[in-house]
Amino acid sequence: MPRAPRKEQTGRLTAITLDEASIGRSGREVEHERAVAIYDLIAENKFRPQGHDGGPYALQLGISGNRLVFDIRESVGTPVVAHMLSLAPFRRIVKDYFTVCDSYYTAIRTATPDRIEALDMGRRALHDEGSRVVMERLKRKVDLDFDTARRLFTLITVLHWKG
Repeated sequence: MPRAPRKEQTGRLTAITLDEASIGRSGREVEHERAVAIYDLIAENKFRPQGHDGGPYALQLGISGNRLVFDIRESVGTPVVAHMLSLAPFRRIVKDYFTVCDSYYTAIRTATPDRIEALDMGRRALHDEGSRVVMERLKRKVDLDFDTARRLFTLITVLHWKG
């Protein structure tokens, strides 16, 4: 008879995998960033599919056409629900985020502290905007907090990064 999950394990993600068939693999640097994003998300999150009391959960992310697929399962593999989110609302934010990040990392080497701080504030503002889009797109599907949405947005950006 399976044991009931510990209370601190319910309502959270304990595993995240990427569907290599739809997302593919990338270079070493991109794979490292993906692994870090997944590690950070698993380390601390609040994640519960609406109408489902339980967990812990495993999440497989994939891409189908122009949609991000959230395949949510219990950690033992039992399917809970799959959601497909359009990637369109993320395109501009992710593009702008990469542009500002590139400027920020270039500025670190040569710019004044004021310029670096301004770029960092812009980077954080775009990250917050992307996090709010994650929360909005999942609001009737998954209960999560802002910090979890931030970590999910980080993972979404890394899925778009080509290195």
